[in-house]
Amino acid sequence: MHDNQSRTSTQDTLPEVITRYLNAHRAHDTAGAITAFTREATVIDDGHTYEGAEAIGEWLDRSATEFSYTIHLTGAQQTDATRYIATHHLEGDFPGGTVDLRYQFTLHDGLIERLVIEP
Repeated sequence: MHDNQSRTSTQDTLPEVITRYLNAHRAHDTAGAITAFTREATVIDDGHTYEGAEAIGEWLDRSATEFSYTIHLTGAQQTDATRYIATHHLEGDFPGGTVDLRYQFTLHDGLIERLVIEP
């Protein structure tokens, strides 16, 4: 019984829209990933801000082709009614070779309104 309460590191913690985005992103499916965002969504990654579906689509395309890497979900938690954090471990041919990143999601009407990715 207590086991279920301590399961913070599984995708079960995350809403369907976030797992849909993460799975599509992992599969380099930009069209599928974009459907998880609101039209006016904002993504902040590596100090750069991308606003709106078109800019986010370009960011997704670029991040899918710029480096080769594996990504594993290592933790997931809900921080309030609309905010979730998914921690990922990445390994690949990018500078440094490995990194742990926190994907901080804010939802609005069942879609991702804001995503901040940072170490």
